[in-house]
Amino acid sequence: MSTEEKIKKTALSLFLEKGFERTSIRDIALKAKINIALLNYYFRSKENLFNSIFSGLLEKYTPTLNGILGSSLPIEEKIHLYVEEYIDILLENPKLTYFVLSVLHRNPDKITQMKIFQSLYNTGDFSKQFMDEVRKGNIKEVDPTQFFINMLSLITFPFTIKQVIMEKNHMNEDTFKQFMHQRKQVITNMLLLTIKK
Repeated sequence: MSTEEKIKKTALSLFLEKGFERTSIRDIALKAKINIALLNYYFRSKENLFNSIFSGLLEKYTPTLNGILGSSLPIEEKIHLYVEEYIDILLENPKLTYFVLSVLHRNPDKITQMKIFQSLYNTGDFSKQFMDEVRKGNIKEVDPTQFFINMLSLITFPFTIKQVIMEKNHMNEDTFKQFMHQRKQVITNMLLLTIKK
């Protein structure tokens, strides 16, 4: 692992554990076992480091999710694939939702201006296909924005209350993963029921 990656990994861990405001440059340097001057050499400020981590996370996953939305797949297949892929991403990175929420909490205006974030939620192709299917009479008339927000919510919300779900249902990490794999089909079925004639 390069020094830069080590700093990012350490900072992400601390940001999730303590929050951005309560994490200092000194905390990151100590945990990464480097001096503050080296950290400043790579990132110049905690804000730059935070932005670099967030952009990196989005750049890693945006192409896949955006590719699904913009593909020429039939709408039902697209919904199924999007749900499946997004849940797999969050199972691989369960704290990603907390990180995005912390970014939104810190600076909601800034995040919407980030090109990479706009790219993740670029639903133009999906909305157009959705409305085309409505016009053809293949699906019910449903607002595509409402549908997309419902889909996002059903996918991400369980990860934001993961500890509650695990505690109330006596789950460990493995059983939670199994539960979320089962949820892929549950969510897809629920979503398709809202648009099927």
